[in-house]
Amino acid sequence: MPVAPIGLSVTVAGEEVAGVYPEVLRNSVAREGCPLKFSVVPRARQELMFETGRADLLVPATRTPKRDESGVFVPMVSSRATLISLSSERAPLRSLAELQARREMRVVLVRGFDYGESYQALIKELDQQGRLSLASDAVSVARMLGNGMAEVTVMAPSILVGALLGDARVRPLLEQLRYEPVDELPWGESGVYVSKTALSEADRQSLLALLERAAKSGQVWREFVKHYPPGSLTGSVRPR
Repeated sequence: MPVAPIGLSVTVAGEEVAGVYPEVLRNSVAREGCPLKFSVVPRARQELMFETGRADLLVPATRTPKRDESGVFVPMVSSRATLISLSSERAPLRSLAELQARREMRVVLVRGFDYGESYQALIKELDQQGRLSLASDAVSVARMLGNGMAEVTVMAPSILVGALLGDARVRPLLEQLRYEPVDELPWGESGVYVSKTALSEADRQSLLALLERAAKSGQVWREFVKHYPPGSLTGSVRPR
């Protein structure tokens, strides 16, 4: 399964893949005799590999209609994306429409992230306005915010917090983050997609059963609490 570094949900150090979801998968899948082989790729490539049937699992992922075409979703936690910027005295942003109207504000997003139809519509509009930059990962987004190359990003706060905690160069930005939830990005489900085409029917059903047991056990939420500092998940991730 291809993976990309995403906050503390998936971490990569050299050849070692760890974090919330790899630990859950090792505990719930590998112990049943199913071997796990991780390969590290950019998030956009991970998404493409899943869409084209070259990846058994997409981990982690929020549920979207587009992804439902390629896989069967197993929800693990509830999560939401918000507008994120560095602290300033600017007027608050109350909607994605308001962000689109504030043409002086440059936006940077992670290539391959998807938070649903409103998010995809935002990408198209910002691109047409010439205000959009796409980065390969959340650390790159943090650097652009810190260097003044962009004013706003959109992602689940847990992803950006995890990226900052894992990189000393951008960690000082933690105390400056400003979160602005908007109605167009409500709470949704986050978890694991199992491919409809890369696996045999028997293997797919076996994996689904294993993942559904892990979801019901609350193991994913316990891993989030173990990996993240107290209070850092508020407004971003919660148990289902």
